[in-house]
Amino acid sequence: MSISQGDTLPSVTIKTNGANGPEDLDTGAFFKGRKVALFAVPGAFTPGCSVTHMPGFVVNADTLLEKVDAIACMAVNDAFVMDAWQKDQNAEHITMLADGNAEFTKALGLELDASGFGMGARSKRFAMIVNDGVVEYIGIDDKGVEKSSAEAVLAQL
Repeated sequence: MSISQGDTLPSVTIKTNGANGPEDLDTGAFFKGRKVALFAVPGAFTPGCSVTHMPGFVVNADTLLEKVDAIACMAVNDAFVMDAWQKDQNAEHITMLADGNAEFTKALGLELDASGFGMGARSKRFAMIVNDGVVEYIGIDDKGVEKSSAEAVLAQL
């Protein structure tokens, strides 16, 4: 069962890119006491994620950050890939969350079996507004980027 509006996010240790390389990040601590726009993609550097999904959050970062404390992007990739993708996308205002083993994704109930494409376990494409660890909005896209776009998140704020 996937996480829903009103649910509290699980606390899972994943990775983020720090000044000296990958660092542990506890999701419970990361989301505690602040409002975060979180979006997840099936994979860094994939066409839909790089051409359509991420750019909306990069372009709208200033507007989003007027309404939330942080913007975070998650993918089932390692921290090195997420760091390279952040630089490639000029996404310096977005915290990159590397869920390399899909542990957080599975805890959210939002895993995607992409093994038919040779990609293994991935995250569904989604966006959330999380306030003090509680989901205020969740938009999941099975195809396209409608409910999980930056514009959809802004419309909910």
